Amino acid sequence: MIAVLERPASKISCLLLGLLVLTILMAVSILAGARLYNWHTLVEAYTSFDGGNEHLILRTSRVPRALIAAAVGAALSVAGVLMQALTRNPLASPSLFGINAGAGLAIVAAVAWLGTATMSQLMWVGFAGAAVTAFAVFLLGHSGRNGSSPVNLTLAGAAVAAFASSLTSGILLGNGKAFDQVLFWLVGSVANRELSMLTSVLPYMAAGFAAAFALGGSLNILAMGEDIALGLGQRTGLVKLVAAAAVVVLAGGAVSIAGPIGFIGIVIPHIGRHLVGTDHRWLLPYCALLGAMLLVAADIGSRFVLMPSEVPVGALTAMIGVPFFVTMARRNRYA
Repeated sequence: MIAVLERPASKISCLLLGLLVLTILMAVSILAGARLYNWHTLVEAYTSFDGGNEHLILRTSRVPRALIAAAVGAALSVAGVLMQALTRNPLASPSLFGINAGAGLAIVAAVAWLGTATMSQLMWVGFAGAAVTAFAVFLLGHSGRNGSSPVNLTLAGAAVAAFASSLTSGILLGNGKAFDQVLFWLVGSVANRELSMLTSVLPYMAAGFAAAFALGGSLNILAMGEDIALGLGQRTGLVKLVAAAAVVVLAGGAVSIAGPIGFIGIVIPHIGRHLVGTDHRWLLPYCALLGAMLLVAADIGSRFVLMPSEVPVGALTAMIGVPFFVTMARRNRYA
């Protein structure tokens, strides 16, 4: 595929332009909705907080929502790039490694059997479940005669995800109370999330972003084939282990906060490759930015589709992603 942006100067300029667009989208997300606010009220909410309804909404709902949407979108997109590089499967996503299914199983089990109910508790339970299942997939994918082939990782992920999903369904069928309590999480949303939920996992997500960006050159070499990478002296096992750990903290952190928001990790990497090509040193930062932009924009749209009610942002990203997914699968063109 020929990238739209070929010169480094063009890539840097568009990256800066994208940051400006993201800033504008986040401003719209904070100020627009069922009720409109202005910049003056926003500034006063932080400089002269009076405890009023307007200031409370801005500080506890609108601002955290915009920040969480940007962070989750960026994390899911970068995790999608890493998954596709590891498995050499252009349709790989957090669901492929069992991230969504593992987090969902852990949360449903915690609610049904332990009575866990607060958002903060559910977040950490989901993070743990995502981590355990992702590492289980990584270990299963590296077992057997053929070692860590892309096919092994893909099959291991599909098997673990199917197993976790079936257990989740069984628990929900046997415990209606658990279903009622986790429904808000299962649909995928960034609404009604506290900023403390983001700040709790932000250090882990920051480490995941740093590891992913540091692997850009190594992923380029790995894309040539494992034999070539080994011939060039690359420690492919270490590269895969670090990439898998980055996937866990990025996708696991995102899913634990916002639930299983689908298709961001599939759609954005393809858009990024169309813009800047397959060089992961450019692809990773571009996908982080594009993912943040898409999820913030989708969250804005979710407020106006059925005004004054809101549509879960996970449903809106599915409306965007499903046609894209079907088109890519039918054309069989993934580069």
